[in-house]
Formats: sequence, C-alpha cells, structure tokens
Amino acid sequence: MSDPAPVLDVVIARRVALADGIIGLELRRVDGTPLPPFEAGAHVDVHVSPGLIRQYSICNDPADPTHYRLGILEAPDSRGGSAEIHRAFIEGRQIKIGLPRNNFRLLGTGKTVLLAGGIGITPLLSMARHLKRHGGPFHLHYCTRARSRAAFLAEIEGSLAPHASIHFDEGPASQHFAAPKIAFAPTPDTHAYVCGPQGFMDCVIGEMRQLGWAESNIHTEYFNAAVDGGGDAFEVIAKRSGATFKVPAGQTAAEVLIAHGIDVPLSCEQGVCGTCLTRVLSGIPDHRDMFQTNAEKAANSHMALCCSRALTPTIALDI
Repeated sequence: MSDPAPVLDVVIARRVALADGIIGLELRRVDGTPLPPFEAGAHVDVHVSPGLIRQYSICNDPADPTHYRLGILEAPDSRGGSAEIHRAFIEGRQIKIGLPRNNFRLLGTGKTVLLAGGIGITPLLSMARHLKRHGGPFHLHYCTRARSRAAFLAEIEGSLAPHASIHFDEGPASQHFAAPKIAFAPTPDTHAYVCGPQGFMDCVIGEMRQLGWAESNIHTEYFNAAVDGGGDAFEVIAKRSGATFKVPAGQTAAEVLIAHGIDVPLSCEQGVCGTCLTRVLSGIPDHRDMFQTNAEKAANSHMALCCSRALTPTIALDI
C-alpha cells in the first residue's frame, strides 16, 4: 500500500453564487493559520466523500495565502463530485483537501496569452492576478455562451479590464469569439495557456498549430476528457506483488488491479489529473491520458492506469 497523501483540514468560510450553475467556495484553515503557499495555476484535491476525490483550481491571487478560492461548475454529466459539492458543501462545513499541486505553471518571461473557455477561467484567473501584480505583459480572453454563465465578471471587468477581452456567444457579433482572431502569429517568447471544454481547446490549439506555434509554447490543462476504452486485451505484471493479470477489452488496468486487491490511487478516472500515473518497467504503453506532455509520453516511463492500455502483449509496472 502507498502512503496516503497529506491532507489539510479546512472550513468553508464563504459560499457564493458566481454564475448560472457555478458556485464559489472560500476555504480557510480550521485553526485560522495561513494555508500553504501556492503558485498561479495550482489545484487542490477536494475530498468530496469517502473514496471520492476531485481536483479544482485555486483562483485567487497567490500573494494571499489566508484562503483558497475555488470556482465549481455543476457539470451536467457529474459522476457525483460537483453535484455533491453543490448540494452539500455549505458555509461552516469542515472538509479535507490535499496540498496544492501545479501541473500548469507559468513559464517564460515574454508576453503571455490566457485563453479561457467557460469554467476554464479558474486557473487562468490566478495567473492573470499574478501577472498583473508583477507587471508582465499579458492578455486574457474569456469565452462563455452567455453573460449569465460567466463567473468572476466583476473582477475581470474591474481591475483586469485593461488586460481582458470577454466573448459572449449571445453578444454582438463584433465581440464573438473567433479562434483565428486571437491565436495570432507566434513569437519565440510568447506563451499561451489554454483551459476549458475539450471542443474549445481543440479549436484554439488547432488554429495555433496552423499559425506555426511551437508545441513548447502552448500550455494546456484539461478538466475532463472522453476516455477511449477500446483496444485488445493485454497482461499487466504487478512487479511489487509478483502477480500477473489479464486486462480484457472493455476494462482498465486500474479496474483489474483494484479487483485483485492492489492499491491504485484514483481520482478523475479520465486521464486528466495524473493521480494514477505509475512507473513502467518494461513494455510500451498506449497512452490515452491528457495529463502527460508529448515528450513524457514518448519517454514511455509512466502510464495512466485509469485509461491507457498497452501496445505490447505484456507491460510490467512498478506497483
């Protein structure tokens, strides 16, 4: 069994309605002491209920460690996480969260472009606040279907207004979102950060690639992804336990290992959070996660057990 990840005891100090279907939670430490520092773009694991953990970005300014602020959309296809939070996470309730983690760090010293679709604004809002405070040149594009579905508008239209453009599908045509208008020709020192629904991200990233953006200058964070469960059966060798298991078509390596009593840490179960990444000892993974970079996938050193399969008949894992 792996050691449990460290957790923090926090209280929901404030809950507000941010937009249609989106709530904001302000989390503070139960004992009133400052929370651990975090970087722009970081997220925390929220323990929703026993065995149910979900990741949410911290959207306040990293300069203020007195609280973490989360923006949470009640997803229409919720598998229990966001729906339960909207139902039961009320002011005064004590919950557990993980330490801040960051797989979406700000890089480079040149110009920064922040491209947010819907609830993808949450990590980018933290970045915008950090960049404004430090004086780095940046611009935030925030795209939603309607004004009623846009969170944090007062802040974006207030202190961030000189650095922000807001695009509503229902608004005048002159302000509609169009990927070619904002995915401008790249420069070597310009970095773009893209977060939102997969269709939005695919559209923006596709335009940027056509314009010649280097992959190293496009940074992404996915909140969810469609998992491709197809593929042939393969064998997993769990080296630590000394056992070999067959993973049939239609089942994941994580499901098979857990069924045989092997501890596999899981959270999103969609290949976006990296919780279940496991070291590969031999064999070649069929990578289907959205967490690892292309370079990390090419190295074949780790595999996301919740979604990825094997290109070789057998794969050995450090588990």
